[in-house]
Amino acid sequence: MNIIIIGNGKMGKLIHAIAKKRGHHILAIASSNNPVREIKIDDADVAIDFSTPNSAFENTSYMLRNNIPVICGTTGWIHKLDEIKTICANNNGAFLYSPNFSLGMNLFFKLNNNLASLMKDQDYKTTIHETHHKEKLDKPSGTAKKLAEDTNIILGSKPKVTADRINNIAGEHIIRYKSEEDIIEIRHTAINRNGFAIGAIKAAEWIVNKKGFFTINDLLK
Repeated sequence: MNIIIIGNGKMGKLIHAIAKKRGHHILAIASSNNPVREIKIDDADVAIDFSTPNSAFENTSYMLRNNIPVICGTTGWIHKLDEIKTICANNNGAFLYSPNFSLGMNLFFKLNNNLASLMKDQDYKTTIHETHHKEKLDKPSGTAKKLAEDTNIILGSKPKVTADRINNIAGEHIIRYKSEEDIIEIRHTAINRNGFAIGAIKAAEWIVNKKGFFTINDLLK
């Protein structure tokens, strides 16, 4: 595939390296110093966006209007997701969004839903805590927000979410159910960023020749 990478931070560089190992060609890399409107997009098969919350909407809408499928892992801008769905539909495009492309985390989403269902009628207080590296711009993380939203749907009450930013932490999410008698806790810890990059590249491989709005669950099916 010919891939456009949007965002040249740690994730963008990692996607670049892993995509080349999988035999793909990096057609262009967009960044704050090389915006999407100034890069070569002819012959692109897909764009992978790990940019910033302030630029993701513009990046995605520009690519969709130019008939380029988009894989987006940038968080902190999902209040504009409905607009992207409309742009995607109007341009007969393809777009896949996930707050977290790690296979392990997506299994963790399912585990959280199962645990929340078991706890629905029990007397426990639910909290979520996440920790990431200091370079992560949004706080709390998009993953923590999704865990909270999923839990809210099942329990009917949104858990309190807290966050820390510490050097060299790829990502950790802890969901805690606490009563006066005990604590039940599940945790996901990312050892490195490789899982996020591999998941995004697999999504890019999957979305080619497809049309519509997708999530990571469509890929996992």
